[in-house]
Amino acid sequence: MHESIRRGALTALRCTELRYTGPMSVRRNEPIKSWQSGDSVQGFVLVSRKETRQDRNDRTYLDLKLTDASGSMDAKVWADSPALSADFEAHDFVAIRGAVKLYRDQLQMSVDHCRKVTDEDRQHGFDESKLVPSTREDGSDLWRRLEQAMATIARPELKAVADHAMAKHGDDLLGHPAAKAIHHAYRGGLLEHTTSMAELAIRVCGNYPQVDRDLVLLGVLFHDLGKIRELGAMPVNDYTLEGRMVGHVVIGRDMLLACCREAGGVPDDLRLHLEHLVLSHQGRKEYASPVEPMTPEALVLHFIDDLDSKLNQLEGTRQDGAGLHWQRGLGRFVWLAQGPEVWEDAEPASLSGYEGFAAGGRPAAPESAESPAPPARHPETVSDEAEEEEEQEEERVDARGGAQGVDPGPPDPSEAATGGRGSEPPGLFD
Repeated sequence: MHESIRRGALTALRCTELRYTGPMSVRRNEPIKSWQSGDSVQGFVLVSRKETRQDRNDRTYLDLKLTDASGSMDAKVWADSPALSADFEAHDFVAIRGAVKLYRDQLQMSVDHCRKVTDEDRQHGFDESKLVPSTREDGSDLWRRLEQAMATIARPELKAVADHAMAKHGDDLLGHPAAKAIHHAYRGGLLEHTTSMAELAIRVCGNYPQVDRDLVLLGVLFHDLGKIRELGAMPVNDYTLEGRMVGHVVIGRDMLLACCREAGGVPDDLRLHLEHLVLSHQGRKEYASPVEPMTPEALVLHFIDDLDSKLNQLEGTRQDGAGLHWQRGLGRFVWLAQGPEVWEDAEPASLSGYEGFAAGGRPAAPESAESPAPPARHPETVSDEAEEEEEQEEERVDARGGAQGVDPGPPDPSEAATGGRGSEPPGLFD
C-alpha cells in the first residue's frame, strides 16, 4: 500500500511544473522580471520579507518575498528544503537557487538553497546596485526640477522655508522611498513623487489662478517629508518605531513647524494654513488624516497626491503587459491598453515654457514625454488570512507532488546532469 502511494506521488510530482522532462539549464544572475514558470534559477536577491509559518501538519516553512531592481516575486521554503535552516533575515542580500512555477496565475519560487552573500560572491556576479529597486529617472535631474519648481514661490518668507527644508533634508529626500509598498516604493521614489507633484501643482494652479500656488508648493514639499522618519531607507523600507507610533502625517507637520521657526518670518495665518495642508493631505479621516481638506489649496494638494500615486501604481502594473489586471492598491480590476509610443529623443517633462507662472501668468503647456516607468513588479496574491493559509498548504502539496508526508523520491538523474533541481551550482553553494 505504501509503495503504491509512493509511486502515485512520484507520478504526480513529474507532472507538476517543478519537474523537467528534458535537459534544462540553470538561468544564472538574470533579473526577477525575466523569470518564467518552469525556470530553474540561481543568483542574488534582496529578501524584502521573511515570515515563519506552519502548515496543517505543524511543519515549519518560510514565506519570502524576493526583490531586485527589476521587480519582486513571492517564494516558499518548504519543510524539507535545506534552505529552511539557512542563516538569513529580512533585508539581507542572499544567494539563492530554486524553481519557478505558476500557482493560481501567480509566479512564485520554491527555494532549494539560500544563504547570505559574502565578499567572495562578487566574483559570481553579486552587485548591490542591481538588487535595490530604484527610480528609473536621473536623481540629479529630479533634484534640479524640484529646485526649479520651488524657485517659483513668490513670497520671500515662504521661499526661505522651502530653501531651508531642501538644504536640511535634501540628502534623505534623494534616496528615500515614498511608501512601503503601494506607490513609488523604491530608492528615490519620494523625490520622484515630490517632483512630479510640484510640476503638476504649477500646471493646476496656472489653470486656477484663485488658488495660492506658493502654499500648494510648500504643501507638496512637506506633505510626505515625514516619511524619511516613518520609513527606513532602502533597502530596509520598513516602518520605524516612530513611524508606527506617530505616522508621517504628524511627523511631517512637526518638521514643517521646525523649518518655519528656523527660517523665521512666517506669519501665523500662513503657518496655520500650511499645517492644515500637511495634516489633511490624505483626504479623509479613515485614511489617517487628522482633518479633512477645508481650503482650495488643501483640495488641490490632496487630489494631485492621489492622482500621482494612482498613476504610478498603474504604470507598475502595466509592466506585466496590456490587458485586464487585478490592481491590489486600488482594490479593483483595471484595464490597461498598450502604452503610447515614446520617441527615443523625447525629453522628460519639465517647467520649460512655464516661466510665466512666477508672475501669475498662464502660458501654453510645453511639450512633454511619458516619464520612465518605475520598476516592474509581479502580481501579488490578494486574499484574507484564512484563504491565504489554505492556499499556502495547497502550494506545499503542489510543490512536493502529492499527499503530505509522502517521500517524492530522489530527483530525476537527468536533472542532476543538466543543472536541474537535483544539482548544486558550482561555486555558489559549494
